[in-house]
Amino acid sequence: MQGYVAGVSSAKPLDGVLVVSIEQAVAAPLTSCRLADAGARVIKIERAEGDFSRGYDAAADGLSSYFAWLNRGKESIVLDLKDSEDQALLGRMIERADVYIQNLAVGAAQRLGFGSESLRKQYPGLVTCDISGYGPTGPYAQMKAYDLLVQAESGLVSVSGAPGPLGRVGVSVADIATGEAAARAISQALVRQARTGEGANIEVSLFSTMAEWMTVPLLHHDYLGQGPERVGLAHPSIAPYGGFTTADGTILLIAVQSDREWRTLCEEVLDRPDLSHDPRFATNKARVINRTETDDAVAEVFGRLSTDELHGKLTDSRMAFGAVNDVAGLSSHPQLNRITVTHPNGTIDIPAPATTADWDETGDAAAHSLPAINQHGPQIRAEFA
Repeated sequence: MQGYVAGVSSAKPLDGVLVVSIEQAVAAPLTSCRLADAGARVIKIERAEGDFSRGYDAAADGLSSYFAWLNRGKESIVLDLKDSEDQALLGRMIERADVYIQNLAVGAAQRLGFGSESLRKQYPGLVTCDISGYGPTGPYAQMKAYDLLVQAESGLVSVSGAPGPLGRVGVSVADIATGEAAARAISQALVRQARTGEGANIEVSLFSTMAEWMTVPLLHHDYLGQGPERVGLAHPSIAPYGGFTTADGTILLIAVQSDREWRTLCEEVLDRPDLSHDPRFATNKARVINRTETDDAVAEVFGRLSTDELHGKLTDSRMAFGAVNDVAGLSSHPQLNRITVTHPNGTIDIPAPATTADWDETGDAAAHSLPAINQHGPQIRAEFA
């Protein structure tokens, strides 16, 4: 174990932490990316053809958009995990590591001699993290599980979008949520490791992650007898909460979170104070029951006012509202922050991580550099010889 010493100041919280990651696609690379952003040294183990996400598209200056997003600040080495010499090299790397991540098919790491359970017996201070589709046990353990499959199996698509044909949520939400959950658990384990020297065995699956995210619809089903319907640009439990068209054809979203806000909307935006006292609309429960009438009352006023007029009224009354952007709108959004990552042929601007901290400005250029396949292989082989 390289480890780090509790109480010793460093530029980034995970400086000195070594992460060895057998990873591909989205979930595991996102996990190790978060650790690299916090200062960890991440050695990415790739097969000869590389992480298959390298070939998903060529949208990012000729590189895969997925790979450009998730692999900054890492070192890449190609290993043949069926080759005895490469197996021995990987073993030496793990011996010195603080964190070991893998998202191979369930059972594959064990068959290769790198299962988390056996590694934890060898190295009690090691933090291991196994990422899978459905977990290591159970009737679905051996099923392949890609993002859309889990969106469907977990019921997510049944509560997403508008009535009509089912559709995928437009980003890889199961993969992303799982990677974030794994990074959080590893960070927690590293705190304990620093205090006690004790490692941890972390398991996280795409299905369990999305099942937890589905708690509210599931509770509606289990305790009310029916899950929420798909309501498009609306909220199944709150009204009015959705999109309304202005006189000049723009859709504005509003979100009324309380009966007090409903009264404000009626009095200061709609100029209909009578609606706030109407028993059909006075409480959120009543407004949901009478959703059509509620939305019609809001839509009638919005349809008579311009976007600029409504912007002014909604802003002055401190109501929650927003625009319905497309990707072009996001690209030019005044609130969008970006970082620049480098690759051998140029640079790519991507959205900045969601969290910011005072250590974000302390990294060197390598922290935002994308590795070529096996770029660091010779140096790593020499280091762990």
